[in-house]
Amino acid sequence: MRLPFAREAIPFALPLALLALLFFAICWGKSGWITLAILFFVLYFFRDPIRVSPVGDDLIVSPADGKVCKIDTAYESPDHPEGSICISIFLSIFNVHIQRVPLSGKVVRKHYNKGKFLAAWDHKASLDNEQCIVALDTKVGKVAVKQIAGLIARRIITWINPGDEVQKGDRLGLIRFGSRVDLILPGSVKINCEVGDVVKGGESIMAKVEHKVKGDGNTE
Repeated sequence: MRLPFAREAIPFALPLALLALLFFAICWGKSGWITLAILFFVLYFFRDPIRVSPVGDDLIVSPADGKVCKIDTAYESPDHPEGSICISIFLSIFNVHIQRVPLSGKVVRKHYNKGKFLAAWDHKASLDNEQCIVALDTKVGKVAVKQIAGLIARRIITWINPGDEVQKGDRLGLIRFGSRVDLILPGSVKINCEVGDVVKGGESIMAKVEHKVKGDGNTE
């Protein structure tokens, strides 16, 4: 049975539920209601809504819910020596915190780096904070997703591993309690978002692949 929230919520939710029952059993009603409120917020934070991704190998979707806080068209990536684009998405504690695969492909790299815990909206966070980067080999080249811990976030979880074949919109991972996610793309794609846009993981189109026209009129 599919749960409406990530399983990572259970270690938090179960003790809170038992504690609330205990408070009500001993007639500590106020403490019980407060505990229930915390329990509902935990389940809300770990919610896992169903998402339907747009069809098309040329459409790259957002890996996360949140607000686009930076678009760097001169980003330096080892996967794209000719140039790459980095779209940064800030997640508040009220956003869905499950990340999604932006484009179908094969996981070719997964690297975790322990670092600092700067505020997620600080652009230095992309370089200095604790983070995990997952690189995919797709039909448009390498596409990477970087999960970045924030000031409050202290736990990065990544469910996919090198060798996995993944589909656009699949669940990629989770960051606990406020964070940032970077989407790193080839420099040849056409950006389809702006700073300030509110996006949904697995659904919002962040970039499109521009097909070149051959001499015979077909595309490649």
